[in-house]
Amino acid sequence: MKFFIDTADVAEIRDLAATGLVDGVTTNPSLVAKTGRDFFEVLREICDVVPGPVSAEVAATDFDTMLAEGQALAKLAANIVIKVPLTPDGLKACKALTDSGTKVNVTLCFSAAQAILAAKAGATYISPFVGRLDDIGSDGMELIADIVEIYQSYPHFTTEVLVASVRNVNHVIESAKMGADVATIPPGVLRAMYKHPLTDKGLDAFLADWAKTGQSILNQ
Repeated sequence: MKFFIDTADVAEIRDLAATGLVDGVTTNPSLVAKTGRDFFEVLREICDVVPGPVSAEVAATDFDTMLAEGQALAKLAANIVIKVPLTPDGLKACKALTDSGTKVNVTLCFSAAQAILAAKAGATYISPFVGRLDDIGSDGMELIADIVEIYQSYPHFTTEVLVASVRNVNHVIESAKMGADVATIPPGVLRAMYKHPLTDKGLDAFLADWAKTGQSILNQ
């Protein structure tokens, strides 16, 4: 499973990318707005830090403007992926951009039916929002299972399942068990994946035992 980081905070991206665990980045207008910085400057900087796919979302809702914005964003860097909403015009833009060789992430997916349409439109990634479904009492992970099952039934579908709106470590684990291709993870959730109380307890015991020896690995 590939890990994308869901943030536009360049400092966070640099820190996590240094671990070697980051395969890409997803952004959206809300995340970029939180930085208070220039939209294009932020995207260029992220693309320099992370060689993998970096999703940049269009702001328009009509086909012609979405296409024009997508084409403009695609010029920023070779690893830019254009993010479009799962609407009739968004899927039309997806098809046009895909046909021209641009990778597209179709976002705001909340049903298996929508995911089928995105795959038929040639989307590189489909982004089902599991956390937002959980918020309204639906089972977000059930949607992931449905999409993975459908896509696996049709080998000519090349769209990757990119699990979005991830709220906790369990979302990542369940997505991996279901065979999702990518999870885009907030920095805090990725850091939480390191943690287990028995790891901390074991490390404390090892360090205490080592201290008793009075030795140093470096002073040999």
